[in-house]
Amino acid sequence: MAQQCLALTRLLQLASPALPVGAYSYSQGLEWAIEAGTVTDEASALRWMGDQLEWNIGRYEAPLLLRMMAAWSAGDDAVVRELDERYLAGRETAELRAETLQMGHSLRRLLDDLRQLPPTFVAQVAVSPAPTFMQVWSGLAACWQVAPPDALTAWLWSWAENQAMAALKAVPLGQAAGQRILLEIGARIPAVVDQAMDTPDENLSNFAPGFAIACARHETQYSRLFRS
Repeated sequence: MAQQCLALTRLLQLASPALPVGAYSYSQGLEWAIEAGTVTDEASALRWMGDQLEWNIGRYEAPLLLRMMAAWSAGDDAVVRELDERYLAGRETAELRAETLQMGHSLRRLLDDLRQLPPTFVAQVAVSPAPTFMQVWSGLAACWQVAPPDALTAWLWSWAENQAMAALKAVPLGQAAGQRILLEIGARIPAVVDQAMDTPDENLSNFAPGFAIACARHETQYSRLFRS
């Protein structure tokens, strides 16, 4: 029980907005969707987030995270790097690519300041010249012996929380609307986790053209609050 509680506290730390990686500064195309009039209120913000959760993150990012955690746990550095390259290749725009590399760099830099981490793990992370955020995050989750379904749930919740906060600022929405959105998205996360755990390699797909276009258009958006 003590080990489970410790793993939970470590997971909460990984999913916390206080993690100094700059996640709050990204909207992942949501800001352009607001500019374009696709997202204008609570209902359309929920629809945007729900579609992204199902069609993009749930079918590609989530299964990759589980595979990366398994590779970390098995000590298979080659597979970790291969999956990291695959994930980075799936970041469709320059901003999305820069986002995960910047956050990965920030989290890896944080490892040097943290204590109670195995030196072998820190050394493994240091080998990658430019790890993505997913690579370092999944490695920490595996190092802290977090159960994969719990880790994926926290990863998805952290994404949802950042998206909701971006919507609150940019639509704008009220605090109660943000909490209603999180309640609904949170209710969908368990099904996404279950699906990700059963997704075979041949079914991995991040085909979401509307999302990719929004992220690309954001790169030339004249006035913006967020970096993606």
